[in-house]
Amino acid sequence: MKMPLRRFALLAVALLATAVSQAAAPAKPPLAGERVLWMGDSITQAGGYVTFIEYYLTRAYPQEKFDIVAIGLNSETVSGLTESTHGSIRPCALDRLPRALALVKPTVVVACYGMNDGIYHPPSAERQKAFKSGIHKLLATCRAARARVILLTPPPFDRVPPGRHLQPATAPVFGYGTPYEAYDDVLGAFARWETTLPSKTARVVDLHTGVNTHLAQRRQSAPTFTLAPDAVHPGDLGHLLMAQIVLRGLGFEFPADLDAELARIQTDPIYPLIKQQREKRSEGWRAAVGLPAAAANAEADHTKLQSQIDALRRTP
Repeated sequence: MKMPLRRFALLAVALLATAVSQAAAPAKPPLAGERVLWMGDSITQAGGYVTFIEYYLTRAYPQEKFDIVAIGLNSETVSGLTESTHGSIRPCALDRLPRALALVKPTVVVACYGMNDGIYHPPSAERQKAFKSGIHKLLATCRAARARVILLTPPPFDRVPPGRHLQPATAPVFGYGTPYEAYDDVLGAFARWETTLPSKTARVVDLHTGVNTHLAQRRQSAPTFTLAPDAVHPGDLGHLLMAQIVLRGLGFEFPADLDAELARIQTDPIYPLIKQQREKRSEGWRAAVGLPAAAANAEADHTKLQSQIDALRRTP
């Protein structure tokens, strides 16, 4: 006897939701009922890991509301530094943070910086100091706005992919197009320092160590395996790993097979809706920080898609 198509579709959605529940979500929903401002550089502007986080939260807690405004910005730093070869001054998060806090009015701020803050140079006490100073100013600004902070250490710079024109420490010029060959050492120093911050100051999730651990494991059998084909920007698999590391830091556990998990998520009918919703909202609010009137359009699009998402995630 053939199963009716509608019943089959409902069963498939239920099975997908069950798979998410097997990710061992904590009893208390993290970030539920919070207004979350998510800031970072081009990795956060691409936003795949934020989308996956919203997906997991939405699937694990179908009755809860998650309110995340992600406004990552290409090239941004928290240090205010720019390499001489960049062509234009890199934007600094500290310049737009007060406007973002005033407009979004978050209770929680998530910030992921560091990749651009070493400006692709060898280690330097001056640049390390600039990064630390920027993070401290970010924390103080958020504290003044009564927003709690979750810091994400920078994901690694992966020197394995070819074509990045890696430079030795003795090279005359460094920059995004000609990075220091061991630039990940710089990011590692940033990450180690962030993890020493007192818990009362910020909650820190160590993306850098988590991603590097995964890379080392995969390269035991596949030496050229990478999550970031250009050494900096993760693909879908890298964004999924980042999302899982963040959520592990908030109490989740996940299946070990990352590739199978990505394939499963991408066949879930709710995923493209969450992705579209997150991207539209991010685009609108990123503009709104510079042009406040754009916020209304961003929220209108968000509300339209939410009804479709709710219908799917609450299907028995």
